[in-house]
Amino acid sequence: MDFGLVLQTDPPASAVVELMQRAERAGFRYGWTFDSAVLWQEPFVIYSRILAATQELHVGPMVTNPSTRTWEVTASTFATLNDMFGNRTVCGIGRGDSAMRVAGRSPNTLALLSEAIDAIRDLAEGREARVDGNPIRIPWIRDGKLPVWMAAYGPKALALAGQKADGFILQLADPYLTQWMVTAVREAAAAAGRDPESITICVAAPAYVGEDLAHARDQCRWFGGMVGNHVADLVARYGQHSSAVPEELTDYVKSRHGYDYSHHGRAGNPSTDFVPDEIVDRFCLLGPVEAHVAKLRALRDLGVDQFAVYAMHDAREDVIDVYGEQVIPAVNG
Repeated sequence: MDFGLVLQTDPPASAVVELMQRAERAGFRYGWTFDSAVLWQEPFVIYSRILAATQELHVGPMVTNPSTRTWEVTASTFATLNDMFGNRTVCGIGRGDSAMRVAGRSPNTLALLSEAIDAIRDLAEGREARVDGNPIRIPWIRDGKLPVWMAAYGPKALALAGQKADGFILQLADPYLTQWMVTAVREAAAAAGRDPESITICVAAPAYVGEDLAHARDQCRWFGGMVGNHVADLVARYGQHSSAVPEELTDYVKSRHGYDYSHHGRAGNPSTDFVPDEIVDRFCLLGPVEAHVAKLRALRDLGVDQFAVYAMHDAREDVIDVYGEQVIPAVNG
């Protein structure tokens, strides 16, 4: 199993770079960041510094979206980084949550996302693509490679990930829901004539190591609120009780009463008081090292190829170090 580190690009950018260096030394192979231009600093600028300061770490957004930047700009930016540092980028992409809503826009449609996945990948790898109906090719790209991994929760989005994406990003670490969603993605891939096993499965969630579960839950409760934004969209589309989406995912948002993006992804977010301890425990990795190892092995047995650690809490350095010294060797040993 590969491991990744997910950070917000809060200033100073040098701290983000240093944490990514620390993660690579600890055995992490991927470095991810949020991508929301109003809330945080521009990630692609910082990727250049991360790639220059590391040897093999792969970097990318978790996740970008089709509308913040035009598709040729997104593709050219990835291709430039790859040309400078080798093919060490991954395009995580989704409909857009904070990046769109903070700017007063709605998340993108799946139809637009579908077009963008093909166009961004083709352009970044030097092939022609249609953008706004016009054929475009970036002529200077040579031997470019850009895997596109799609984040998804709902049935239609999971199907699109199976049909189009090189990887699937699931932002929660509940084994039951992971199995349900991975199965949906792979069934969609098979129906589209693709090899289901060729799709990389990445689970991303907060990890907090320690015996004080109450403190760990408080530090990671924000994650249930972040996931709840997407779940609320699913409830609006399918209803609170629908055979299309498991109630294990949708039930907890019934007490949700709005969301303030100024606290997005941060410990102590006051908009996440509706998230019960049970959801924090299910969606995150908490407790002593042994509990992390056991849950990661269960996820690996479900076909998860990478676990990406959200480190938005008060023990970022500690979780990197403990994972490097104890968790990663135990899972992969």
